[in-house]
Amino acid sequence: MSVTFESGLLRAYFVAGSQDVPGRDLRDVLATMLKAGITAFQFRDKGASTLTAMERVALGRDLREQCRTASVPFIVDDDVDLALALHADGIHVGQSDAGVQQVLDAVKPRDMFVGLSCSTSEEVVAANRVAGIAYLGSGPIFPTTSKADVDPVIGTAGLAKLVEQSRVPVVAIGGLTVDTMPAVANTGAAGAAVITMLTRSTDPVAAVTQMRQAFTPV
Repeated sequence: MSVTFESGLLRAYFVAGSQDVPGRDLRDVLATMLKAGITAFQFRDKGASTLTAMERVALGRDLREQCRTASVPFIVDDDVDLALALHADGIHVGQSDAGVQQVLDAVKPRDMFVGLSCSTSEEVVAANRVAGIAYLGSGPIFPTTSKADVDPVIGTAGLAKLVEQSRVPVVAIGGLTVDTMPAVANTGAAGAAVITMLTRSTDPVAAVTQMRQAFTPV
C-alpha cells in the first residue's frame, strides 16, 4: 500500500545511502531514525557507494519494508527502474536527470509521487508548468559536504523567494543544522531534508523532534 503524499511528510525528511554511513549498516541507521520519528526517507545510494546493482536492490528492499512497517514514505533518488522495482512511494529527480515529464509518465501507473530539485527561480517557473509534481527540493541553503555536484548556496532569503514562487510544497536541503531549523521554517518551507545532520548526530531523537516541531503549524 503506497503512502499518499501530503506536505507534512516533508517535515523531517532523511536522505541517505550506504556511502553516508561508512562502517555501519544502513538498515540499522534507518531503524534508529524511524524510531526517532522521521517523516520520510529517501534512498540515495550513489557517488562513493561501492554496492553492486544487485546489492543495492537487496538493501533497498529491506529499507522499503522498514519504511512500510513504520508507515513512512520510501523515496528513491533519480533511478526510475530501481524505484519501480522496489515499489517505492515516491521518486526524487534532479534537473540533470531524466526529464521530469518522462519520469511522471513512467511512474504514474504505480501512483508514485515525484519530487524535483529546483535551485533557481527559472527552474521553479518551469516546474510550475508541469502538472503532477508533488514537491520541490530546494537548496543548498548553506554550504554542504554531502554532495559533490552542488549548486551555489541560496541562503534562507533565496529559499523564501522560491517558496513564494512555487505552486507546490518546498523542502529545504543543504548544510542544515538543528540551530538553523527555525530560520528555514520561517521561509515557509514545508520541511527539511538532511543527511549529515542525522547520520552524525549523537542524539537523533532530539534532532528529529526539533525538525518536526520547527515545521509544525502553530
